[in-house]
Amino acid sequence: MSHHPIKTILLAILATLSLSALAGSNAPLFVSLTSDEPHRASMALNFSKHHAANGHPLSVFLSDKGVYLGVKAGASSHPEQQKLLLEMIAGGSTVIMCPPCLRHYGFTEADVLPGIKMGGAKVTGEALFKPNTKTLSW
Repeated sequence: MSHHPIKTILLAILATLSLSALAGSNAPLFVSLTSDEPHRASMALNFSKHHAANGHPLSVFLSDKGVYLGVKAGASSHPEQQKLLLEMIAGGSTVIMCPPCLRHYGFTEADVLPGIKMGGAKVTGEALFKPNTKTLSW
């Protein structure tokens, strides 16, 4: 008789873990990319693209030096990263530019690659605060 309460508790724990795993199976991913260093940026973008392809709604937030990846002037220094960004946008992912960061580095909205959304409380907040969103920073 003393084993039944333990079995019941174990089954309850396992059921809870199973439901938690199911709830996160297609959790949105929000990646904050602050680097323009080519290897770090490629790692972040390839990681992000892989998870988007596996069904996770993806948002990439370009801030600080990450803005160099999303501006036309970055075409010669970041061609691989820009290709990845444009592929992600074409695949339905959201790429968001930090407006104050853009201005800090001397760029304007006209310098941004097509398809990248300008951030702000509404755009960035909607991506960041979707239920069950997981966040990573590079």
